[in-house]
Amino acid sequence: MSTTKASVAQTTAADSGAARVATIIAGRRARHRRHGIATIVLGILLFALFAVALMVGNKFYTPDQIIRVILGETVPGASFTVGELRLPRAVLAVLAGLAFGIAGVCFQTLLRNPLASPDIIGISDGAGAAAVVGIVVLSLNGPVVSLLALGGALLTAGVIYLLSIKGGFAGTRLILIGIGIAAMLQSVISYMLSRAASWDIQTAMQWLTGSLNNASWERVTPLAIAAAVILPLMLTQGRALGALQLGDDSASGLGVRVNRTRLLFILGAVALLAFATAATGPIAFVAFMAGPIAARITGPGANLLLPSAFVGAVLVLGGDLIGQFALGARYPVGVITGVLGAPYLIYLLIRTNRTGGSL
Repeated sequence: MSTTKASVAQTTAADSGAARVATIIAGRRARHRRHGIATIVLGILLFALFAVALMVGNKFYTPDQIIRVILGETVPGASFTVGELRLPRAVLAVLAGLAFGIAGVCFQTLLRNPLASPDIIGISDGAGAAAVVGIVVLSLNGPVVSLLALGGALLTAGVIYLLSIKGGFAGTRLILIGIGIAAMLQSVISYMLSRAASWDIQTAMQWLTGSLNNASWERVTPLAIAAAVILPLMLTQGRALGALQLGDDSASGLGVRVNRTRLLFILGAVALLAFATAATGPIAFVAFMAGPIAARITGPGANLLLPSAFVGAVLVLGGDLIGQFALGARYPVGVITGVLGAPYLIYLLIRTNRTGGSL
C-alpha cells in the first residue's frame, strides 16, 4: 500500500512539474509573439510616416513619382523637391530617431531607471553648451558647430562616467552626477546667450531647440555612417544588455562579461547620441520617451533595443510632420517632442515614486 501511495505521489509531482514547465513555455511564446507583432507594427507605422513625409508638402507627389525619384530618374519638380528637400529631411529624422531611441534605452536599462536618459543626465546639454560657445564666442557656423557639439557630448559623457566609477560603478551616483553637470552646463548656456548678439541668439536657439529645417545630405552622411557601424553591433548584443538588468552578479553567472558589455553599450549609446545631436540639435525627450513607450507596447521581459529605435524614429518623424502641417504654423520638431515629453516626464516621476525605477 505504501509503495502505491509513493508511486501516486511521484506521478502527481511529475504531472505538476510538467504543467509548470508547459505554462512557462506558453508564457514565453506569448511574450515572443507579442514582441514580434509589436515590432512589426512599429516598423509598418514608421514606413507609412516616411512615405507621407515624402509625398506631402506644398505640392503632393504620388508614390509612383517618389519611387522614380529614389531610383534616380528625373521627374520635373519632384527631383528637386523630393530628392533634395524632403528625402534628406525624412532620412535624417529616421536616423536621428533610431539613434536617440537606442541611446536612451541603453542608459535606462544599464542604470535600471527610466529617468536615466541622456537628455536628463547632461550629455545633450554638453553638446548644446559646446555649440553655443562655438556660435557666440567663436562666431562659427555650419558643420564646424556640429563637430563642436559632437566633441562636447563625448567629453561630457566621459567626465560623467569617470566621476561615477570612483569606488565602483553605481547607477544612482551616475544619475546624480549627470543631473548636477547638466545644471552647470545649462547655466553656461544661459550666460552665453545673455551676452550674445541678437543674430547669434537666433542661430543658437534654432540649434538648441532641435530641428530638421537645415537637413541636407551633408548632415545625413556622418550620422548614417555611425549608425551603420554601431547599430548592428548593439542589436546583436541585445540579450547581454537584458541580462544586465538582473544585476552584475546574475549577468556574470549567465556568462555575460559585465564590464566589457557595459562599456560597449555606454560608448555606443554616447556615440549615437553625439552624432545625432550634431546633425539635428538636441531634440527634446525622444531618448527619454522611446524606451518606456516601447516597454509598454512590447510587454515585460522583451528586448527593447529595436522597438525603442522604431519608437524614437516614429516620434521624430511624426513630430516633424505635426510641426510642419498640423498646427497652422511651422514649428521645429524639438518643440513638438518637448510638449509631448514634459507631461510624460511628470507621469514617469509619479510612477517611479510609486513602483520603483525599472522600465
